[in-house]
Amino acid sequence: MLFRPLLAGLLLALPLAAVAQSPNIEPGQWEFTSTTSVQGDMPIPDQTETHQECIAQGDIENEEFSFIEEEEDCELLEHEVTVDGLDYRMACQGEGGEADIVGSMDFLGETTEGRVEVFVQSPQVGEMEMVTEIEGRRIGDC
Repeated sequence: MLFRPLLAGLLLALPLAAVAQSPNIEPGQWEFTSTTSVQGDMPIPDQTETHQECIAQGDIENEEFSFIEEEEDCELLEHEVTVDGLDYRMACQGEGGEADIVGSMDFLGETTEGRVEVFVQSPQVGEMEMVTEIEGRRIGDC
């Protein structure tokens, strides 16, 4: 499981422009590592993915900027975005199944930490819980 496809498949974009001030994220080249573990009837080994991306000051200030991509069939139920992080809850429907998602991310200047919990109920896989721990760190200039 790759980091971006996992997030793209499960999360709705949360524009950071809802914050009066820019998020506490230093511009530069960032490295993100995510580790996903799955609990349920299907044995799936933990998956770890690392990727890098450049985050410019203009990106942070842009109302379209977000760490996650918009996905259809998901409804944002709650969200709070602050200078120091974001918390959200959403529900997704698709292919006969449902997913409840609870996520949070702390913005710590040159690092970020986050957690996404996904609870899936589906006729194909039964009940399953996926937990993704996300760590990001600024590694230099772009």
